[in-house]
Amino acid sequence: MAKQRRSLSGKVVAITGGARGIGKATAKALIAKGSRVAIGDLQLELAERTAAELGGGTIALPLDVTDRSSFERFLEEAERQLGPVDAVINNAGIMPVTPFEDESPESVRRQIDINLHGVITGTQLAIKRLRPRGSGYIVNIASQAGKSGLPGIATYSGTKHAVVGISEAVRAELRGSGVEVLCVMPTVVNTELTSGVGQKWVKPVEASDVANEIVDAMEVPRFDVFVPRANGVLYKLLSPLPRAWREAIGRAMKVDKLMIEVDHGARQAYEERAAASEPGVGEGEQTPEPQRDAA
Repeated sequence: MAKQRRSLSGKVVAITGGARGIGKATAKALIAKGSRVAIGDLQLELAERTAAELGGGTIALPLDVTDRSSFERFLEEAERQLGPVDAVINNAGIMPVTPFEDESPESVRRQIDINLHGVITGTQLAIKRLRPRGSGYIVNIASQAGKSGLPGIATYSGTKHAVVGISEAVRAELRGSGVEVLCVMPTVVNTELTSGVGQKWVKPVEASDVANEIVDAMEVPRFDVFVPRANGVLYKLLSPLPRAWREAIGRAMKVDKLMIEVDHGARQAYEERAAASEPGVGEGEQTPEPQRDAA
């Protein structure tokens, strides 16, 4: 028997890194379902323009996911204006592309602060609100890079592995609480985060594809949200194979070259924004141009 879909109408949803890319697309998809959305971003002016464009009573609020007090204020203000939060979507993230041995300590720290600590903080603050109410959603945007390690984005892969592991553990801790945990694992998403990235065997998806899968998984809760879904099936088929076989298949499909053979000129603007994606580092925000998550 098919599971009954849950209504998202009237649900209050807080989205980090919501001014662009996956965050913006998810806000749009949720608004279409009747949800009330608060988007948080380090670039408030851009978030305000996005909120005005989306309509539906969407509000824009300042947010630095690396600062716990900022995250607290974001959720408190979202609840003051919209009502108790029903879902927190931890979407903010950055993805510099560089050989691991050449990566700067600053780049490593930024990714850990934004991609990992931001998700940890958002998840903890969501639990404090949702568990007492006995319902709600915690949606963590990971990546298919969180299921394997890709050359060229070693630190990024590490942060996304951590997001997957944390999400799995939190799901077990919250079993029976009424709070659903979703772990979203997109392939390459066609937004600026993956500018200059491309292999014929790895077909990118659109931010709207990721948004639609998030909405579907909230309506009919499931933990593993692969985008596209076929990649989840492929992952299950390949997992039992010996490592040497899996790696050989990856090489045959040139997955190992996905983040190595890139057009760095096309990525320059994004990389510069990513390098300035924390307060005190420079002008920038935590989803430097449309948010993307890679394979």
